[in-house]
Amino acid sequence: MTKLMMILAASLLSAVLCSLGVLVIWRFREFGEKSMNYFMYFASGVLVSAAFMIAAPKAFSMNEYGPMFMLLGFLSIFLLDRFINLYVCHGHTKKCTRGFRISVVAAIGIALHSFVDGIIYSTTFTVSSFLGVMTTLGLIFHEFPEGIITFILFLKGGFSEKKSLIYSILIAALTTPLGAIISYPFISTLRGPKLGAMVGLTAGVLAFVGASHLLPEAERKSKKYGIIAFLLGIAVASVLVVVKGGV
Repeated sequence: MTKLMMILAASLLSAVLCSLGVLVIWRFREFGEKSMNYFMYFASGVLVSAAFMIAAPKAFSMNEYGPMFMLLGFLSIFLLDRFINLYVCHGHTKKCTRGFRISVVAAIGIALHSFVDGIIYSTTFTVSSFLGVMTTLGLIFHEFPEGIITFILFLKGGFSEKKSLIYSILIAALTTPLGAIISYPFISTLRGPKLGAMVGLTAGVLAFVGASHLLPEAERKSKKYGIIAFLLGIAVASVLVVVKGGV
């Protein structure tokens, strides 16, 4: 029950911070757009560090095929991302107006991404509280900019500010605790190599989200001190690993 409560707390915290990002960009548009990239840089640094310094070594020690599962996790989330960006919309040019492409297709991607975040919480906290907390530290810092991005996407898709606010919270925020609640009964029963396989998959997903999703997105509108936020994320994760001395 303690692990379940921690998973629920982490997923609900993610939902709250994502909703906060939506509310901030709704009420304070200029501040939200200026701060968004710094959060993304920091989150990327933490997630990449958590993937390679914590999740990957744990997966490799629990399952001899851990590296293969990590690669599979990376490729799976990459292919899902490519499918959403290219094939959901491309080939349906009559249907895919700018509004449809930006809002509906993006909503599918964001909802799936947030749902996977919930599964990641279930997996990491099942392995250890430390890995769960480290993962939470990285994921929650990307929830704030994710809320901002989702709201902007709906606005660009032609929705009103009120509908953009409601849809953003439903799509980006509430899907994370939903993913955690649905996945936990299955993941909590896993032990040994099977749990190691799930951790390997999670490590691959964390590596992709940090290095191939958040960082390039942040770099598109690079901030002067963005690299400092990125290195700070790595430093925070590294210090916590050294202080803890293991997963």
